[in-house]
Amino acid sequence: MDGVIVDSMPFHIKAWEVYLERQGRDAQTLNARMHGKHNDELLRDVFGNELNSDDIKRMGSEKEGLYRELIEAKLEASLVPGIRNFLTSYSAMPKAVASNAEALNVNFVLDRADLGGFFLHALNGQMVKYGKPHPEIYLKASELLQIAPKDCIVFEDSQTGIDAAVEAGMRVVAINSHRTTLIGQAVEADHFLDIRLHKWLEEQA
Repeated sequence: MDGVIVDSMPFHIKAWEVYLERQGRDAQTLNARMHGKHNDELLRDVFGNELNSDDIKRMGSEKEGLYRELIEAKLEASLVPGIRNFLTSYSAMPKAVASNAEALNVNFVLDRADLGGFFLHALNGQMVKYGKPHPEIYLKASELLQIAPKDCIVFEDSQTGIDAAVEAGMRVVAINSHRTTLIGQAVEADHFLDIRLHKWLEEQA
């Protein structure tokens, strides 16, 4: 979802900056450290051993609440270019969201952007034991969709997500709008209007 359906990274970064500043911590190097990571990893990175599991859960939820506040008014403008038309064009194809994000964030984006109807299932990070780069969430999506992993196409924007999808035996489209270095994908596109994506999809059996 994040980085594929919605360009949420700027809002996550801002939410972390505001939240950590309120905690008296420096967030200047956060951008380079956060991509594809879980909240608990980031909090332990910043706070070390100062936090227990209850602190981490509470603080992660507080930060995500701040993220939703920041993005709400700009959600439509933050959708990845072409995503709505792309989903409409492939509406007959069974699809699922498989995100490391917490359930509230997944539901928030899909509901507020009115995109939930395009997906048969919406999996979040709280529905699996192991998050990406472990393949569990993609294998679970494959099972729910009743489509063999080899016949699934995953759209990802992070290396951890690509690694998870490749490990699950799936083909990967890298939506690389932020022009980072990614490996393992079958094709790379800047967004859903990219001709490279449509040409590749036409070639798939």
